Amino acid sequence: MDMVGKTVLITGASRGIGEATARVFAAAGANVALVARSTDAIASIAGDIGDKALAIPCDVSRYSDVAQAVAATAQTFGGLDILINNAGVVDPIGHLQDIDPDAWGRTIDINLKGVMHGMRAVVPGMVAQGHGTIINISSGAAHGPVEGWTAYCASKAGVYMLTRNADLELRDKGVRILGLSPGTVATEMQREIKASGVNPVSQLDWSVHIPPEWPARALLWMCTEQADAHLGTDISLREDDIRKQVGLI
Repeated sequence: MDMVGKTVLITGASRGIGEATARVFAAAGANVALVARSTDAIASIAGDIGDKALAIPCDVSRYSDVAQAVAATAQTFGGLDILINNAGVVDPIGHLQDIDPDAWGRTIDINLKGVMHGMRAVVPGMVAQGHGTIINISSGAAHGPVEGWTAYCASKAGVYMLTRNADLELRDKGVRILGLSPGTVATEMQREIKASGVNPVSQLDWSVHIPPEWPARALLWMCTEQADAHLGTDISLREDDIRKQVGLI
């Protein structure tokens, strides 16, 4: 899975899956643009990676920020081949009658509109060059309700439909679009979920969560033709067959 000469932009790259993905793609030879609100964190990670990394402060809920990040990436590295829409939040966690509507809307702005912003910003260039890959981080919550996660479930369900709809429109133009449902991953988000005490997910033992390097390696594999059978849909990293193809088991 050689990525030499390829450029990838990763949102939510300051920690967790995003950080692991940046490191995995850089190790495979890719140029990496790390996009997040946490300026110091992405600058530190980019410093670790070296000259092939670019840190870009960005709030994905604002389209102008995302468009500028895409333009800066293309200008620095001479193009953009892969977008990984990873940025996301799980708050607010709570029952519908108790949560703050503004906080609920902020989750939609980040998790759903942020993904659309990324796709909208990169698609014209990918269509013009005749190739590109967009991977949206999905969730089991896209396909089934979870107590206390109305904003998260609704946003991820929307992302799943964005994946399907964009694939319908763009596959014949050379743009590959698919989603990754990673399962429960040992990240800060899982700590927030555990602290909430709401629903069975919060009761899971930490040992059952997979390391963030697993979805990072899956994302690398998804950029190859080996994953073409899954275009327009979500791949679940819970499935043993997928884990075997990625080389995790």
